[in-house]
Amino acid sequence: MVRSLWSAATGMRSQQVAVDVIANNLANVNSVGYKSEKTEFKSLLYQTLQTKTTSSDGSPKPVTAQVGLGVRNSSIKSIFTQGNMTATDSTSAFAIQGKGFFAVQSPDGATRYTRNGDFTWALTGTGVELTTSDGYPVLDTNGRAIRLTGNYNTSMITITREGTIMYPDAGNNPQSLGITIGLYQFQNPEGLEHVGDTSYVVSPASGQAMNEATTAGLQRSSLAQGYLEYSNVNVGDEMVNLIIAQRAYEMNSKAITTTDTMMELANNLKR
Repeated sequence: MVRSLWSAATGMRSQQVAVDVIANNLANVNSVGYKSEKTEFKSLLYQTLQTKTTSSDGSPKPVTAQVGLGVRNSSIKSIFTQGNMTATDSTSAFAIQGKGFFAVQSPDGATRYTRNGDFTWALTGTGVELTTSDGYPVLDTNGRAIRLTGNYNTSMITITREGTIMYPDAGNNPQSLGITIGLYQFQNPEGLEHVGDTSYVVSPASGQAMNEATTAGLQRSSLAQGYLEYSNVNVGDEMVNLIIAQRAYEMNSKAITTTDTMMELANNLKR
C-alpha cells in the first residue's frame, strides 16, 4: 500500500505541473508572438512482483506480475503553429507567415529569437533604429542592428514581403534602402530555450539558427506590415484540458485517502 501512496503523490505532482502550464497558456492568450505549451507524461519504473506466474493447475502463464510506480513530467513542448493575424495601426508592426523568427540583440550582446513583431522606430543621435518595445535592436540578414542614418519620416517606411525596407523617393515611389529584416529558422524549434517575453535562445536541442536569406533549401517566410501575430492558444481546448487535469488531481488525491484508510484498518487489527 506504500506504493499506492507514492504513485498517487507523483500523479498529483505531475497534474499540478499540467495545471501550471495550462494557466500560463491562458494568461498569455493575448500575448503577441506567444506559442502555447503542453505537458507530456512518462510512466515511472515498474516493480516486478513475480517473474513467473502459474495457474491453479500449476501450468505457467505467459505474463509476469509487475506494478507501476507512478508518473512524471517528461517534457513541456511548445506548439509552433501559426497564430491569428490581427491588423494594427502601427506601421512598424510586422507579422511572420511561415516558420521564421525575428532576431533581436539583448543587452548582454546575445541574440534572441522571437515571433513578436511589435517593433518601434527609436530615435538615435544620427537617425532611427528598429527596436522591440523593450529597446532591443532588431537584426538584419547580416546580423547587424537596423539603423537608418538621416532624417526619415518613420510613418512612410514600408517593407516588402521579403522584409526589404523601402522609402519613397521624390516621386513618391518606394525605393530599397539596402536593408532586409533578418528571418531565421531552426531544425527543431521545440528545442529552443525560453528566456521570457516570448523570446528564445539557441540550445543544443534546437540546432543553430539558419538564416533564410543565405541557407539553401529553406521555404522562406513572408512578412505582413501593419499586422501582428497573436498567440495560438485555443481557449476552448485549454479549458477542457484544465478540467481533465483537475479531475486527475482529484482522483489521485482520492487514491491517497483510500490508501490511508486501508492502512488505518490494517493497523487496528492488532487491537
